[in-house]
Amino acid sequence: MNQEIDITGVILHTPRLTLRPWREEDLEDFYAYARVDGVGQMAGWLPHKDRDESRTILELFIREKKTFALEYRGRVVGSLGVERYEEADFPELAPYKGREIGYVLAKDCWGQGLMPEAVAAVVEYLFGQAGLDFILVGHMDFNTRSARVIEKSGFRYCKTTQYETRYNTTENSLMYIRWNPAREKISE
Repeated sequence: MNQEIDITGVILHTPRLTLRPWREEDLEDFYAYARVDGVGQMAGWLPHKDRDESRTILELFIREKKTFALEYRGRVVGSLGVERYEEADFPELAPYKGREIGYVLAKDCWGQGLMPEAVAAVVEYLFGQAGLDFILVGHMDFNTRSARVIEKSGFRYCKTTQYETRYNTTENSLMYIRWNPAREKISE
């Protein structure tokens, strides 16, 4: 079952990143990476066409209190959301508390190991502080970069589901799970 999450006041530090709630003053950084072709498509959305679109989504991030801004060298370069997973696709997980994570990173930061670093910090927080039993993560079958992050982050493949993108396509989403090592798990 989806566990409620509220990251208000949560700040996580890694050797190179600060993960924190989004703020209104992050708009320019957000728009700078969200408008770049090839970034959003990997996560199922199209590049932002203008600042107003970025502002609308930024306001949603702030209001929903479940998405971290990834700050690197004084600018926000990505996001990591603690999303609700599709419970109908995972009836076997009903007795357990969990969420799904999703992430995006500015194109000029790809290939530097920043996202595995961010995922590790959020996994530690979700298991240690939020008390989740499991975390899901997925990637569309063509997104090999995200697959690599998932592999480095210790998740194990569990099933393929269908994902409806925001640009009206249906894609195969390879789903992975990681269990909280402090809790009993149902399967791997």
